[in-house]
Amino acid sequence: MMFEHADGSPILYLTDDQSWKLIEGTKHGRLVVTVAGEPDIFPVNYAVSNRKLYIRTAPGNKLAELTINSKVLFETDGILSDEAWSVVLHGTARALEQSAEIAAAESLGLKPWVPTLKDFYVEIDPTSLTGRHFQFGEHPEREI
Repeated sequence: MMFEHADGSPILYLTDDQSWKLIEGTKHGRLVVTVAGEPDIFPVNYAVSNRKLYIRTAPGNKLAELTINSKVLFETDGILSDEAWSVVLHGTARALEQSAEIAAAESLGLKPWVPTLKDFYVEIDPTSLTGRHFQFGEHPEREI
């Protein structure tokens, strides 16, 4: 992955297109939901289509919480030996109910990580996206 840090800064703020390229090239992240002011975080695998994210889930806390409060946060990242990146997406989640929507989600080939039944598909429609790329290096000395 090559990102040009033009000003020599170790932090590069990514464009939406750069951020989507990273999201599309990664298949795991964390989904954050909040109910009654209490946040909850879940590791998920996902698929992307038309700049929307899709996850599979079973009945439980994740599905119940995003049904109560559809505003979610999603984060994915990558860490290499000398660089890292992080993309954060704010969005609205909804469980798919129409058979055509479910069939389209199924066509993405999204498989559960573990051998459990996950019969519900959730679509996350982004409302904002931010991405950053980091170049590792030595801690700078403080000027006296």
